[in-house]
Amino acid sequence: MVEVPEAASAVDRWRERTSYAKPSAGVPAHVTILFPFVPAARLDGAVVEALRAVAAVFEPIAYELRETRRFPGVLYLAPVPPEPFLALTDAVASAFPAYPPYEGAFDEVIPHVTAAEGPDDVLDDAEAEIVRALPLSCRALELLLLEELEQDAARWRGHAGFPLGA
Repeated sequence: MVEVPEAASAVDRWRERTSYAKPSAGVPAHVTILFPFVPAARLDGAVVEALRAVAAVFEPIAYELRETRRFPGVLYLAPVPPEPFLALTDAVASAFPAYPPYEGAFDEVIPHVTAAEGPDDVLDDAEAEIVRALPLSCRALELLLLEELEQDAARWRGHAGFPLGA
């Protein structure tokens, strides 16, 4: 993932209330690059070095979060421009072909920062609050690897960070 600390103050309250992957579970505001990924028990030196090599090819990414958008049951912020995130997703997925984005469930990967999840009335309330914080100027500096600690409890922690362009 690419952590988006600039969005935390706008979305974390809603993510905490509505999302499975929330701040108190160890998941920061972020743009997903590849999920699902290598299970924690199999995160070894080869995985770490492959991610480090991919991250080194990409320069830090300057982008903005200007507006909210929706998937069914999800309110999100779309990074502009999306292309660097798509390229990063493609590169990581190419390095780990056993782990296609979202298990291949979608024809198109849409880079996004989840802001809230739930029924339309909840998303409407979240959107009314979150849009007041936009636009946000952001800068992606590293690729962050999280590892799942407890599957059923959705507990995560940072395993390693890989600076972009290093």
